[in-house]
Amino acid sequence: MRIAIMGTGGMGGFYGGLLAAQGRDITFIARGAHLEAIQSKGLRLIGPDTDFHINPAQATDNPSTIGKVDVVLFCVKLYSAEMAAELIRPVIGPETMVISLMNGVDGPDRIAKVLGEDHALGGAAFASAKIDEPGVVSYRKGPDRLLFGERDGSKSARALAFVEQCQGCPFTIELSDDIQSTLWAKFVMLATNAGMTSLARQPVGVVYKDPNIAFVAKAMMEEVRDVGKAKGVALPDDIVERSLEIIKTFSDDMYASTYHDLMAERPLEIASFSGLVSKYGRELGVPTPHHDTVYACLKPYENGRQA
Repeated sequence: MRIAIMGTGGMGGFYGGLLAAQGRDITFIARGAHLEAIQSKGLRLIGPDTDFHINPAQATDNPSTIGKVDVVLFCVKLYSAEMAAELIRPVIGPETMVISLMNGVDGPDRIAKVLGEDHALGGAAFASAKIDEPGVVSYRKGPDRLLFGERDGSKSARALAFVEQCQGCPFTIELSDDIQSTLWAKFVMLATNAGMTSLARQPVGVVYKDPNIAFVAKAMMEEVRDVGKAKGVALPDDIVERSLEIIKTFSDDMYASTYHDLMAERPLEIASFSGLVSKYGRELGVPTPHHDTVYACLKPYENGRQA
């Protein structure tokens, strides 16, 4: 099975690196100094208990040189979704799966609009990884899970084949029969943590232990839950309570990636987090005052450096 990693940042480097370390046929799509380092020195993947060095590593910034692949792990930022999907068109064969590992809930739809419904699958990555320096990706110890699924809920032969490819790798792979609900369940935490760690400039250990901030964070989770249910997503009634329990397992010094982008004056995905919750809420008549406020406060920074 041939696998391409579209976007070899933290998440793409993590999953692609672990697959490559197990001898799978992986091609990394990257750019700039990171690409140059991978091409010249390989990809190094550093974890709490492991240090993998994939050298040589197949890497390019030109997908048209790769040929057709069976799977694309699509790991770009949401604001680049359509452009990146267009770039990988040359690698798409009749049965190619493009598994969105983008944050948020609308990634598969955006891929489908460019490449077609048959190619877009949803995925939810549960890992914490980042680029430390060009050619080097580090990750924290965590659940290290990858959930994905066909959008119609079927357990297709191609999806099962990818599950088989991931066996033996040091992460858990699960095939979901309701990937939309899986994405929304993660979104309850994701949209909240992205907004609160960025707006408060504080890690989750402060956000959820300070009673005033935690009150707002819980209200934001409830707004995501209410919007999801109004859209017909099958979310558990206790999804907020489950999310709060999961967050207790996080390192106290964990920030959402949106915070790191904000501090580095990079573009933000906030339009696809609190902004999307706010948009859906208006369309469905569901009040979302906390997400409305968070989006309004962070919107001036969404294109990077403040104008």
